[in-house]
Amino acid sequence: MTVRKIAKLFVAPLLGLPTLALAAETPTLNMANTAWMLTSSILVLFMTLPGLALFYGGLVRTKNVLSILMQCFAITAMVSIVWVLFAYSLAFGDGGASNAWLGGLGKALMAGIGVNTLKGDIPETVFAMFQMTFAIITPALVVGGFAERMKFSAMLLFSLFWLLLVYVPVCHWVWGEGWLQKLGVMDFAGGTVVHVNAGVASLVAALVLGRRKGFPATAMPPHNLTMTVIGACMLWVGWFGFNAGSALAANGAAGMTMLVTHIGAAAGSLTWMFCEWIRFGKPSVLGIVTGMVAGLGTITPASGFVGPLGALAIGVTAGLACFFATNYMKRVLHIDDSLDVFPVHGVGGIIGTTLTGVFAATTLGGVGFAEGVTMGKQLTTQITGILVTAAWSGAISYVLLKLIDAVVGLRVTVEQETEGLDTVLHNETGYNL
Repeated sequence: MTVRKIAKLFVAPLLGLPTLALAAETPTLNMANTAWMLTSSILVLFMTLPGLALFYGGLVRTKNVLSILMQCFAITAMVSIVWVLFAYSLAFGDGGASNAWLGGLGKALMAGIGVNTLKGDIPETVFAMFQMTFAIITPALVVGGFAERMKFSAMLLFSLFWLLLVYVPVCHWVWGEGWLQKLGVMDFAGGTVVHVNAGVASLVAALVLGRRKGFPATAMPPHNLTMTVIGACMLWVGWFGFNAGSALAANGAAGMTMLVTHIGAAAGSLTWMFCEWIRFGKPSVLGIVTGMVAGLGTITPASGFVGPLGALAIGVTAGLACFFATNYMKRVLHIDDSLDVFPVHGVGGIIGTTLTGVFAATTLGGVGFAEGVTMGKQLTTQITGILVTAAWSGAISYVLLKLIDAVVGLRVTVEQETEGLDTVLHNETGYNL
């Protein structure tokens, strides 16, 4: 055997080892995960249009139904464009030395993101689209806090700057390798980023704008509960993409997330229904669908970390707490958070994020905490995430509202509010009967 042959047999394979190792580490496209994430993106967008739009639209009075649909539609379009321009980069880009606080502009205009660019084992285009749907629904949730009395121009300005100054930084802190994520805050699908964020902003908006004319003395019942229930059903189905999609894979974790999401929604619905039945003598359709939304919002941060029993406990807690928070705000404090965004989403997000630090424990059926982390330490971390998010959202929302009020004005006139925003702002009516 010649020296050359010996080299081919022994030396060449050894030289090839680094190449093989590098090839094994190169991310490859997972088509099953990609298909699931494409589906999840559709489901989450479906939550806003038409889900949230119909849910909120049915809750307002007849003269304002189109204004709500218009606001949800306009927010969807505006956020989509801004997300592609630079918001995605600020949320999930590499900010270099300042990455703990904000991503950079390296991915502005989707720079460097092509057909074959991967984020893990799915296309980054799909990941960006999935995260875009979260960025859309969060400011759309806030609409419920100032429904029936805010100028359309003021709503657009507030939603735009709130997205950039509140949602994007908090999203980066919690999900974009920012400082709260490194601190260990557990928020699987948006307890802080979506629900606490939107809930606090809605409360601030309700306080800054003041009550609707006639509130609370004048009854302002939903004009179309059928529309609200249809929207609620869409939200329930779409929420599976919201939570289970956050696993970013078609695997057992996504399956468990879907199961506990459903349990949380069902438990919240029934708990609210029975609370209302006991308190007022009759269970209402509005109550059961609101309890469903409370259960979903509360299970969201915990959905990837808890088991079925934890989900049941969280859903029941959500139904109880959000029911009493809603009644207390309206009947005692007389705060006109028109569509109950803070007592449902804000309170739900706070409870869910906190209880994640309890029911994630392996002894309670959860996935467990990081190595060396105790339940007490995790609870402290969870509460830190809640307080930081609430303080940031509250402070920036207040400043934005005051600045916008000084520039274009926040609220329509009393006469315009009486006539209705559909006619005053859009020269249309929702019904021609």
